Amino acid sequence: MQPLLNNMISMQELLEHMKASEVLHSPAIIDAFTKIDRKYFVPEEFRDHIYIDAPLPIGKDQTISQPSTVAFMLELLAVKKGDSILDVGSGSGWTTALLCTLAGKRGSVRGVERVDALVERGQHNLAKFNFGKNCHIEKAGERLGIPEEVFDKILVSASAAEIPKGLLDQLKIGGVMVIPIKNSIFKFTKISKTYIEQEEFPGFVFVPLIEKKFDL
Repeated sequence: MQPLLNNMISMQELLEHMKASEVLHSPAIIDAFTKIDRKYFVPEEFRDHIYIDAPLPIGKDQTISQPSTVAFMLELLAVKKGDSILDVGSGSGWTTALLCTLAGKRGSVRGVERVDALVERGQHNLAKFNFGKNCHIEKAGERLGIPEEVFDKILVSASAAEIPKGLLDQLKIGGVMVIPIKNSIFKFTKISKTYIEQEEFPGFVFVPLIEKKFDL
């Protein structure tokens, strides 16, 4: 996938470029990007670069992801209305908001984030939209994800060093997880308790996944 480095002037222009590059094609995902404009999640100091197709800093050595990469991952995740979703590394809240739009009022999305300042920022940004109580961001616990729960879909927006078995255990049978591992994006589909299908898509760069709890 070739990055779109142009500094587009609107979300619509960015969407047209992503569609032309064939990373974005599902009507529901296009609609979600249209409703959840990136401008609401980019820090004020980067307002002149909102629609560039590149990651941007959001503080604490974290980033808001490259739009075309987010689109690619959402296409792989294939969220359906009513899905229960875990968003690991919610950061600015952009992916959480996109997932909330895709899951709809019958769905639920729980974003988890380890960095305190980003938990607050993500919650603030999410509050700009009327999603209701089934869509929220919370501080991550001691263990990766939410081990006591299971989900239809899991999205991870930071790169793991290896396959996180704990997150696979949090997938329902038939569920899908999309996660960067090193420099590849993987799609895991849980066919049964003992068999998980995987697909690999190389050529990506993400910030590292924080797997141990600490305060920032």
